[in-house]
Amino acid sequence: MKIPYYPGCTLKTKAKDFEDSAIAAARVLGIEMEELPRWNCCGTVYSLSSDDLIHQLAPIRNLIRAKEQESDRLVTLCSMCYNTLKRANEFFLADEEKRERIKRYLDDEIPYEGDVRVVQLLELLRDEVSMDAIKEAVKKPLTGLKVAPYYGCMLLRPASIGIDDVERPTVMEDVLRALGADVIDDPYKTECCGAYQTVSQKDVVATCAHSILTSAQGNGAEVIALSCPLCDFNLDNRQKEVQERFNGFHPMPVLYFTQLMAIAFGLDPSVCRFELSYNDPVPLLKSKGLIE
Repeated sequence: MKIPYYPGCTLKTKAKDFEDSAIAAARVLGIEMEELPRWNCCGTVYSLSSDDLIHQLAPIRNLIRAKEQESDRLVTLCSMCYNTLKRANEFFLADEEKRERIKRYLDDEIPYEGDVRVVQLLELLRDEVSMDAIKEAVKKPLTGLKVAPYYGCMLLRPASIGIDDVERPTVMEDVLRALGADVIDDPYKTECCGAYQTVSQKDVVATCAHSILTSAQGNGAEVIALSCPLCDFNLDNRQKEVQERFNGFHPMPVLYFTQLMAIAFGLDPSVCRFELSYNDPVPLLKSKGLIE
């Protein structure tokens, strides 16, 4: 299965661990993610202003790039890129007058009618690959590794574009169980990590991260799995601020679900780029016999 792939900016810089592990793990399942040529930043955050057409141009251009590849869908990894691209497409489809205005801004592009579907990798695994196929690909089951899935906001909200139930999602749990992990069902898995408050309000993010991390730990988790580079930064790198603000806090590793897929599939740990993690997951993975 070949499918156009939109990486977004962060996966080419701070989140190479996400991209490299995802591409390698997907290939084991027969998925060839072909990076879009000439992609641009998605805009990072979906504009909430109904008359803000200019901010819709960047994500729509990326969907046009997929159409140029003669595809009717585009796969993403980053939760925020997924959210921005899909909501922009929904905006484009919802209002004919605004759609025509956007098309006039993009008159140097090939005709586009909103006919590219945005898909997040977790959706692709659930809907087209199947959990049974994931199980069959496992060579090193994650037996005994207690993992708390974390969705955050952008994969699930608003409900019209979310990949799963807003309050009780299960897709990441299903993938992790297929990998053999012991899944921890934590009530904070859909809470906001603090998002861009991390730029100017580190204390706010530290408080959010502390609540999420200690809830997972209190329910028995040894590691958190997620799908968003910003969530990863806030829950991993910001643990330094959490330790400074909250006495008795014990750090824990935070990983992308694709890194756990790569390990379970028996791939070389180098594709996981663990050196990019703030809290080193290697000692934990070694203690479970998952890596040398």
